[in-house]
Formats: sequence, C-alpha cells, structure tokens
Amino acid sequence: MIPFSVLDLSPVTQGSTASDALRNTLDLARHAEEWGYQRFWLAEHHNMTGIASAATSVVIGYVAGGTKHIRVGSGGIMLPNHAPLVIAEQFGTLETLYPGRIDLGLGRAPGTDMLTARALRRDMAASADSFPQDVVELKSYFEPTESGQLIQAVPGAGLRVPIWLLGSSLFSAQLAAVLGMPFAFASHFAPDALLQALAIYRERFKPSDALARPYAMACVNVFAADTDAEARRLFSSVQQQFFRLRRGTPGQLPPPVDDIDTVASPVERASADHALTYSIVGAPDTVEQGLDAFIRLTGVDELMVTGMVYDPAARLRSFELTAQARARLAQAEASRRE
Repeated sequence: MIPFSVLDLSPVTQGSTASDALRNTLDLARHAEEWGYQRFWLAEHHNMTGIASAATSVVIGYVAGGTKHIRVGSGGIMLPNHAPLVIAEQFGTLETLYPGRIDLGLGRAPGTDMLTARALRRDMAASADSFPQDVVELKSYFEPTESGQLIQAVPGAGLRVPIWLLGSSLFSAQLAAVLGMPFAFASHFAPDALLQALAIYRERFKPSDALARPYAMACVNVFAADTDAEARRLFSSVQQQFFRLRRGTPGQLPPPVDDIDTVASPVERASADHALTYSIVGAPDTVEQGLDAFIRLTGVDELMVTGMVYDPAARLRSFELTAQARARLAQAEASRRE
C-alpha cells in the first residue's frame, strides 16, 4: 500500500486564535506520526484570517521540533514571493536542525491576492515568468560548493534537501518531468487537470541525480466520521469556506451546519461541488472505498490527505479513521498477493 501523508493549513476557526490553530497543528502532527503517516506538510498563504501558516518555514520548525521522525515540509512555499537564496538558507537551516526529515515543496502561485502580493514587495508577473530559472537556482544552492563559488547557502550547501514541484495545472507537471523532480498535484481544490497532469509528468519524465523514475502524489479532501451523516456535517465547514471565498469574503473556518443548502445558492453549491470533486466524505467503509477508488484512478505513488474540520477532536478522529482505512487497504492488498 502506498504511503499516506497530511497537508494541514493550520485553520483558524471562528472564535479561536492563530495561537490555538498552531497548537492544534502540532497536536495533529504528533498524532499523524503515531498513526503512520509519511509526511506532514504546511502551506504558505498570506492575508488570510482563517489560515495561520503564513510564515511557513517557522511553522515547519515548530512542528519538526515537536515530533520525532515524521517528515515535515512545505506544500508549498510559493517561490515567486521569495528570493531562491533565502529559501535555500531557511530550508538548509531546517535540514541542519532536523536532518533527514525536511521536504521543500514549491508552488508557482502567490498564495494570496494581487494587492497582498504587492505588499510582499515582489513583481508577480516577472517572478512567475522566472519560476523555472528560480527552481534551478534554488536546487543549485543545495549542491556541494565548487571552487571559486561566490554565493552559497549557509547552511544549505551540500545538504540536498528533497525538492518537490506542486501544481494545479499542467505547467509544473511538465517542469517536474523535465527536471526529474517529484510532483504533487493539488486535486483537493483543482480537479480538472489531475489525470492529464499525471500523464504528462510520467510520459515526459527525465531521470535525474535526485530521482530515477517519476514519483507522483495527489492531494484529496477526506472527512471521515463514525457515520456518513456526521461526515457530511463536518464537510459543510469547508463548503462554506469556498462559498465565502467566491463571494470575496474569506474569513475564519465556520462551524458546520446541518443543511448546506440553507447557506448557499444552487450556483454557489455547484461551483463548490466542482472545486471539491475529489473529496471523500463518509463513515469508515465509505472512506475506504473512496480512497481505494482514487488510488486506482490515479495510480499515484503517495496520497496526501487534507481536511479542514472545525472541531479539533473531530479533525483528529477523521485522520485516525483515514489511517485505519489505509491499514485495511494494505491488509487486503497483502492478501491478494498471497
């Protein structure tokens, strides 16, 4: 059975604080480690009151320092917001502090709106256009230094921190293939190009020093509970969040509602349903079947799971049930091979 991993956005729920969100993130990471998840990733978003992981490198250090062996990384760092050398230094420092446990996932989007992007002091058009060159530059800072090299990441040089390319379209799939890098697709909010991106990545992959064969991961929303009805109720929080994002009024993660149709128009519901196509919502049997179907559909080498659940205890329960579903799938796979 393929590895399962976690993407956490450190959600700030209504009535709570960023401090609460970050403590809940560490608590989830510790449980994820106990339940056998492969890695725990955090994402860079700016000027969003419902997400506490804007200073992503700092949060990665917090989580890595509070866990023992689970890999911790970014899903992702939005490289157009940063100078490659700065990211190399940050992740070189993290790798130095937590050797063998740090991943660097890179995205091409700003992770925010254009007004906030300008506040980040970056020329977004130019930065996006230079993304391939910036990736190559960043990779170079993790290579051993050469004689006469004038600029190096300290720490960072020679550490070979694993770098992933992340995407929600075909661009990063093609770039990851050309550069021989692992690739992760954000199907949890951008379903349309999933299968095409995976196909392009695999067909065009060129082996590199870092990776001999393609390695693809996809992210899905999973909302697991003891009953289908309770899982659907948990799911209503992220549905509401999408409605509010489309309305231009994003905010903290709202509590669940019993009837999602009471808080959205049919058009809003259809838009959110499409964006959240790859969402597995239900009781343990439903979740197990949904996970199995998605893995068979995509043939991914690793599955990343995310779930913006309002109640911290219910969120832990959802990820625990997902880990149990993976164990049952692994057992069934082993039985078929005997």
